[in-house]
Amino acid sequence: MLVLGIESSCDETAAAVVEDGRRILSSVISSQIDIHRQFGGVVPEIASREHLLKIDPVVDEALEKAGVAIGDIDAVAVTNGPGLIGSLLVGVNYAKALAMGLGIPFIGVNHIEGHFFSVVFENPPIEYPAMALIVSGGHTNLFLAPEPGKYELLSRTRDDAAGEAFDKVAKMLGLGYPGGPVIERYAREGDPKAIRFPIAKISDGKPDFSFSGLKTAVVRYLRENGIEPVKEGEEPSNEIKDICASFQDTAVRTLLKNTRKLAKELRPKVLIVAGGVACNETLRTASEKLAESLGVTVYFPSKHLSTDNAAMIAAAGHFHLQRGERSATDLTADVNIRLQNTGEHVSAKDGRKVPYRI
Repeated sequence: MLVLGIESSCDETAAAVVEDGRRILSSVISSQIDIHRQFGGVVPEIASREHLLKIDPVVDEALEKAGVAIGDIDAVAVTNGPGLIGSLLVGVNYAKALAMGLGIPFIGVNHIEGHFFSVVFENPPIEYPAMALIVSGGHTNLFLAPEPGKYELLSRTRDDAAGEAFDKVAKMLGLGYPGGPVIERYAREGDPKAIRFPIAKISDGKPDFSFSGLKTAVVRYLRENGIEPVKEGEEPSNEIKDICASFQDTAVRTLLKNTRKLAKELRPKVLIVAGGVACNETLRTASEKLAESLGVTVYFPSKHLSTDNAAMIAAAGHFHLQRGERSATDLTADVNIRLQNTGEHVSAKDGRKVPYRI
């Protein structure tokens, strides 16, 4: 089965052709980083307009690189949430119109589930129960998947997502956007033990994440020590590099503290670490050490599959299509959609269950 995947949840317009859910024939990503860099973050209105301009040529390029014609495609999978509403609508409406015009099935995919499936291309088949840490600029969640297609949310961020915290701290330091890669680069030259930033404690005792306090601690440290942001064109000082290293170290320890605790209790067979922040080598190394100490296998997507891409959407879509699931023509974008432990999509806004149509 050839599935055309389409992803437009934020600021990447992506299309991919995937065969039988595991073989990538093509994966094309048009990034908007250079456009949004001048604003220090993604501007939703600009992002959606760029998707409108790019989606047709990106799909054409994906088909050409795969060496297939549009008529060879068996189904279309598209991200329908969560994400930016304008961006999502471009992808959903394009995919729906394409599938209807070709008379083939299409299916909406939860973006977070897509990240879960991003590991299927370069790793052995996922063993269940599996635990998945999904970490990106918009999401920081820890899931238990007791069996294929079922998800139990174990832990979530109470405020900033981890990737968002990286972006905000980089902006404070004058290092530019996106923050994750630039902080990681300068952290390599800094001392991760130079500054003892705190790990937040959740007052109600739930094993959730919080990065707002860490961000505030960086602000306080800069103010109390009279540290100015790096000016454009300047090399960061050793002090700034130490802040990068210490912040990164604390962020990684925050992510893995709850992961370690819950993995010991639930004993998954596989630990999945995915999402844009999974590109971070410090997180990868620490996750490998954690998995080794727990006696479990850890799966990462390759770095080009860690950030938003359409191959993971096609893989997740293939999984649901193989189970006979289809989306109805009234499918639309839902920025609040979340994964339900029954395998259904559930709107976080009104609690309305949105099962796949069979």
